[in-house]
Amino acid sequence: MPRSRTLTSPASGRIEAIEADVIVCERCPELRAYCAAVAAEKKRAYRDQTYWGRPVPAFGDPAARVVLVGLAPGAHGSNRTGRMFTGDASGEWLYRSLFRAGFANQPHQLDRDDGLELNDALITAALRCAPPGNHPTPEQQRRCFPYLVAELEALARLRVIVGLGAIGTRAAYDALRACGYAFASTSRPRFAHGAEAVAEHPVRGAAVLLASYHPSRQNTNTGVLTEPMLDRIFARARALLG
Repeated sequence: MPRSRTLTSPASGRIEAIEADVIVCERCPELRAYCAAVAAEKKRAYRDQTYWGRPVPAFGDPAARVVLVGLAPGAHGSNRTGRMFTGDASGEWLYRSLFRAGFANQPHQLDRDDGLELNDALITAALRCAPPGNHPTPEQQRRCFPYLVAELEALARLRVIVGLGAIGTRAAYDALRACGYAFASTSRPRFAHGAEAVAEHPVRGAAVLLASYHPSRQNTNTGVLTEPMLDRIFARARALLG
């Protein structure tokens, strides 16, 4: 698993095993072929680098109470670096905000060896392979879904799930339900930045699903998402932890 806090708890061992399975996953041959081709062809700016080119595992604290669920690795971001939200503009925004909220030890990210660590937070995604055009198919999402369910089940202290974008939020909602959490409504809540939905588990208690716009260039360059807006999401996550 990429750099995170020391694996000391039973849950951490389960997370480590899940991510080991993720890395060798072959459930979507078409995505494996695409990611391998990108890794071989490379982008001119990264032609001297060795691309990861494999499914990207979750990154962060294996005993986290806060889980972030994104869309998928970027073809020249996480598919290159091998770490969630690393190597592209989305990660620059995300880790700065996590740092300001006290969930990261530094605001910058570069590669798996840059010293970045998360505290009480873990970042995962609806899809672990970079899809062409950043548009995964429903079938690809379905094949990858069990990994997300397994991760949430392994996190016994889970209290807040931040969905980054509509697809990430939808995947988080479905995964919580698959883990035995019940929402007041049986239909998915309407996606909106800052929207909250409480889910109850018969053993673990309550968890809150918190929706956010994805920190993609499409959103940040157009002002749909600003840094103060993203900061408020993680300030709210921190407040929900009490």
